[in-house]
Amino acid sequence: MNRINTLREKMAGLELDGMIIENPINICYLTGIQAEGTLIITEKDNLFITDGRYIEELNNSLTIDDEILVLSIHTLEKEEYFKIFENCKKVGFEEEYITYAEYTNIIRKYRIKEAIETDGLIEKMREIKDQNEIACIEKACNITDSCFLHIIDYIRPGMSEKDIAIEMQKFIIENGADGLAFDTIVASGENSSKPHAMPTNRIIQKGDAIILDFGAKYKGYCSDMTRTIFIGETTDEEKELYEFVLNVQTRAFNKYKNNADCMEIATSVQKELYSHNFNLIHALGHGVGLEIHEKPVLSTKSNYTLKQDMVVTNEPGIYIPRKTRN
Repeated sequence: MNRINTLREKMAGLELDGMIIENPINICYLTGIQAEGTLIITEKDNLFITDGRYIEELNNSLTIDDEILVLSIHTLEKEEYFKIFENCKKVGFEEEYITYAEYTNIIRKYRIKEAIETDGLIEKMREIKDQNEIACIEKACNITDSCFLHIIDYIRPGMSEKDIAIEMQKFIIENGADGLAFDTIVASGENSSKPHAMPTNRIIQKGDAIILDFGAKYKGYCSDMTRTIFIGETTDEEKELYEFVLNVQTRAFNKYKNNADCMEIATSVQKELYSHNFNLIHALGHGVGLEIHEKPVLSTKSNYTLKQDMVVTNEPGIYIPRKTRN
């Protein structure tokens, strides 16, 4: 069963006669289309409305088996817009994606009788990965692993954070990735206590701790890796803290099981960090797929349950501002 048919079943459960999808990630997930436009699903028809820039490419790539009619917004008559939902009582929309102005425009343009919030209907479908999705994520992870092995041999004192980030980005692209999953983070020395620090011109020095946070994208699917490395010898305190966080991560990983409660896992990590006077300042983990941050979220306020074939991260961390060596 294809994803659009699965979506129709879920729409029926919400008593929806139609749905308007404008989030390009959701459109790609359902159809494979990577183009600007609007996907319209009704009980019988699948219609993708785009502009003339994409018509030729889509007509060449989509087959009759895709069952998607592609129309150009420039050639579509206004009345055809109005008639799309004329037999639909309730039409769903992506309330987490569109603005209020876009919402009111949709109601007016399509003459919708009743617009219904869909509560992340497609995003929930995306939580569970099929085998093809998992294979793409594994490939992205393999490229990322290779990049890490390359970069730890490449880094030398005297380089800048930007030098390292550029080399990592180059390696990822040259080794099979479509692109980066997100902007590469290289944070050294005093910058390493900033979870989302951007690479700067700071020069790597002997004794630095360096945070590397990076990922590849393969066939649209992301990977996410964070590693801490040290330049030269480490202090006893650094070794102790590193081992502490590694053990916390391992214990959390052992709880990542089908039907496990995400809040309970994150809370157990929070308690361990508290016992050493640290705090879990961000979520313990998150889903990874077509986007680098997807549902489910593993946090102390989470209401998610882990399920088979979800792909999630496990990233406890401690950050000590202005910590310098003696």
